[in-house]
Amino acid sequence: MRRLGVFLCLMALCIGYSAQAKLQEVIVYGDANYPPYSYLEKNEAKGIYTKLLRKIFSQMKGYRVEIKLVHWRQGLELLRQGTGFALYPPYLRVKDRPYIWPYSLPLLQETVVTYCREKVLESSLRPRWPKDYYGLVIGNNSGFLVGGPEFFEAERQGKLKITEARSARENLLLLGMRKTDCYINDRHSILWELKKLKSSGEYLPGEKGVQIFEGATISTEQAFVGFTNRDNGKFSFKQDFLRQFNSILYEMQRRGELQQLREEFVR
Repeated sequence: MRRLGVFLCLMALCIGYSAQAKLQEVIVYGDANYPPYSYLEKNEAKGIYTKLLRKIFSQMKGYRVEIKLVHWRQGLELLRQGTGFALYPPYLRVKDRPYIWPYSLPLLQETVVTYCREKVLESSLRPRWPKDYYGLVIGNNSGFLVGGPEFFEAERQGKLKITEARSARENLLLLGMRKTDCYINDRHSILWELKKLKSSGEYLPGEKGVQIFEGATISTEQAFVGFTNRDNGKFSFKQDFLRQFNSILYEMQRRGELQQLREEFVR
């Protein structure tokens, strides 16, 4: 009887180990420089989307998912080459990024705005994008396509100039040093980084520095998890992964958990 008990225990351990061994290992990449949504802090992945995705991944069956944050252009290149499985949080840009398909259900809605030096807005609030910004130098995060087709066409025609930096922090510092006139990004991302710069004393509004104000609203965008379509069948589990992910995400949206998560972070 005792031998039978030992045998059953060993069988249970073997079954447990076998189930563990069958878990599909997956790496999902994210933007390392997009606070408060996705960012690195002391080499730890953080942010609204990072927390949301971890919660979803913990409920998915058959997968062990690692989140790895990289520079945005690097993440896009991994998907373009077909070596990276998925990346968050791109906007829906099927024409500009044909190597990304499919997309998940939307995560959250973001509002893309301009922030400009006070002098740029002193004679007008410049509500029309991008026409009211011709002749200016506009900061943008490297690899971001947030300005819209007319914006990038205006640069090709020499009507405005675009300069790129790796993060909101770098772009806001360039704005404060008067090296750019405006900066475009999601409103929450700009305000999050601006608050940090003020706390650290790197941004000094008023007489000691440059005042920065919100200008035109450019667009309202939805963020997604995007998957490579250049893997040639390497990620054969993609459809099952996406099905489970969307199912859990939908239930969280229905319960209002996504908006609550953002409000907690922003506060």
